[in-house]
Amino acid sequence: MPFAEGPRNLLLRLLLPLLSLQSCNSLGTTITFNQSIKDGDFLISKNKAFVLGFFRILTISTEGNLILLHNNSQGLLLWSTNVSVTPVSNNSTMVQLLDSGNLVLVNQPINNQSGVLWQSFDHPTHIILANMKIGLEQGKNIVITSWNSQNDPGTGSCSIKTEPNGSPQIILYKNLAKWWRSGHWDGLHWNGFPNINRQSKNNSFDIVLVNNKDEVTTKFAVLDPAVIPIIEIDGSGSLQLLAWKGQQQGWVKLWSPTDVCDKYGTCGPFGVCKAYTANWVKCGCLPGYEPNSPEEWRLREGSGGCKRQQGAPSMCRNREGFVKIPNVKVPDTSTIKLDINSSMEACEQKCLNNCSCLAYASADVRNGGSGCMTWYEDLMDTTQFAQGQGQDLYIRADAIVSVLVFWFSHSLAKYTKKSKRFLAKKGMWLILVFPPIAMIFLIFFGCWCLRRKTKGSLRETKQYGSTTHKDLEYFDLKSILVATDNFSTANKLGEGGFGSVYKGLLANGEEIAVKRLSKNSGQGLEQFKAEVKLIAKLQHRNLVRILGCCINAEEKMLIYEYLPNKSLDFFIFGRSRSLSIDWKDRFDIINGIARGVLYLHQDSRLKIIHRDIKASNVLLDSTMNPKISDFGLAKMIGEDQIQANTNRVIGTYGYMSPEYAMEGRYSTKSDVFSFGVLLLEIISGKRNTNYNLESPSPNLIGQIWDMWREGQALGIVDPSLSSYPAHEVSRCIHIGLLCVQESTTDRPTMSEVVYMLGKETPLTSPKKPAFILQSSNPNSEAPRRGHSLNNVTITMLEAR
Repeated sequence: MPFAEGPRNLLLRLLLPLLSLQSCNSLGTTITFNQSIKDGDFLISKNKAFVLGFFRILTISTEGNLILLHNNSQGLLLWSTNVSVTPVSNNSTMVQLLDSGNLVLVNQPINNQSGVLWQSFDHPTHIILANMKIGLEQGKNIVITSWNSQNDPGTGSCSIKTEPNGSPQIILYKNLAKWWRSGHWDGLHWNGFPNINRQSKNNSFDIVLVNNKDEVTTKFAVLDPAVIPIIEIDGSGSLQLLAWKGQQQGWVKLWSPTDVCDKYGTCGPFGVCKAYTANWVKCGCLPGYEPNSPEEWRLREGSGGCKRQQGAPSMCRNREGFVKIPNVKVPDTSTIKLDINSSMEACEQKCLNNCSCLAYASADVRNGGSGCMTWYEDLMDTTQFAQGQGQDLYIRADAIVSVLVFWFSHSLAKYTKKSKRFLAKKGMWLILVFPPIAMIFLIFFGCWCLRRKTKGSLRETKQYGSTTHKDLEYFDLKSILVATDNFSTANKLGEGGFGSVYKGLLANGEEIAVKRLSKNSGQGLEQFKAEVKLIAKLQHRNLVRILGCCINAEEKMLIYEYLPNKSLDFFIFGRSRSLSIDWKDRFDIINGIARGVLYLHQDSRLKIIHRDIKASNVLLDSTMNPKISDFGLAKMIGEDQIQANTNRVIGTYGYMSPEYAMEGRYSTKSDVFSFGVLLLEIISGKRNTNYNLESPSPNLIGQIWDMWREGQALGIVDPSLSSYPAHEVSRCIHIGLLCVQESTTDRPTMSEVVYMLGKETPLTSPKKPAFILQSSNPNSEAPRRGHSLNNVTITMLEAR
């Protein structure tokens, strides 16, 4: 039985924090003949970074092999390394747990790696450790395979493999289908891995590829011993890069592919997914191609892909050329032809001379590009990134018309649809039959579009102060008035600090939510600018999606997707509705909000502090998926910035952290505090600002803190929850109290919160929360600093 199928089913435990093993029996770093590891025993690496233990007995057989027994030394043999040991001797081999986390069976004495008979790094399961290779080496295919589930370590349906054909790339499979792809190795890093490439620099580890006739492998090389990076996959196909940081004593998620463009083939063959845009529809067609199904394209994120444009002339030696698409993860390279010695000039000519060649790109981006990759089959899984990422891809297309069509469709898409269709369908015919007339027409049309674009930019600059909103759709006031029935009371969904929100129905049948800024709001214009600039650049399943905006004289409106289940406070605080939201829904909502805030803090291209996380700013879609809304108070800070100060404290009493409310200091930990308050409200069904005359504490946090210290925390659970898993609810209360601790340094980060919610890891004891009175509990040491007053948004508080 191979190692991946034996010990994994008996719960092999690596990477356990040593703090949890103080009462366990350590056997040191090695075991020899007549020694064994049984339940309660552990091997610990020399640097104390890795620990290994079994729920069965692991020992060395008389033949010198590492074996796994069921219960005792005479028990059923479950697994063996089954290697040839020469010479055969009772004490010729030993097992050692190395500082890398690698478990090795070696001949004694251990002088170097030449004596290694067997090693666990050759038989991984669901985790990639630093210096562990994946790929092909000496005839072995080292593959990472998921567990069935978190509690079942049997072989799952997801795996990570190295694809050596064409130009090497790493592929995640789910049920044997391609699920995610790293892109090819471009000489510096994985072409489609921009986030992890950045994380590797920030966290002192490197990614190394070995590609020669003997092996094609990848591994992490650790540069900072205080950081232990791993890649983990689970049975659902989730892939994440984690790092153990000694100072924090916990795992921190550095990266996970969550964008719609990360899924393999989102836009189908000959489609391109735009990872740089926050628009809902991310798919487009490569130059010279059109959607297979325009209706499907309009209704869904993904598509059935693209096909050659109808009526397009032959692409075989018929005046065709190439259109350059910058900043892309190039299409799947498993079927390409590779010539590592070719120049880019020769590569272009090579593709041009072969009528079956559809595209080309450089194999190595260093020093201006070298080597040649050419595609002859469907171009699959192409993604375009923001500037400075990816590489150039050259698509075979008509030399003149496709360039213009591509330019018009990407840069001037908002102008006359009729002109665009005319250019796409008739342009090639014009150029081929009447070249002079065609050129005059194209020059005139291009100048007209540029003039329109320039006027639009100047108008936007005058109204907004910038043109940040160019990716949004602009709605005219008349269409909004019709959609909302002239902002009728019947369509009013709610009212916030800066205006009212109305339900609307567009002419195409799409439901929308219109946020109409109050004309008398002193902060209205500034908050409008902030919200548009920020949310237009964000996209996450737990953030509300903006469709566009409308500006007409003093009218300023934001148009959002319509979410039918209103806001979270309607469910958890309205007694008539709380009966319809059970614990599973509440726990899913808690997790969704946490992931949304984590995206703002860490995973988006910006580093954003929301500053007003509360129940009324969490909207629920038709499946009760939570979406964070109202970014009017959000602030963007530098990637390396820890906190910032303001002279105007704006937020909601009851959710504001003490350092922000009292001193004007805000940071990501301010959002953590607000999230903690919201988490406790979701569990209890009570507002933090509700007074309880029977409790000495003026708010919910204080009540829960008193009950927690008395071991009665579950007494705060919403009475409408007739049944719930006590352990899970108690753990969530614990996490909530960690988030609302008075000191920012004591509060966890949102990445740690997400990890604690998803993993049964040990939790530290919470310290006293902020904003609580002296308790009647004689053991309590919580002094009074202040208390929440109400649930209204406040502004213009001077920081001291």
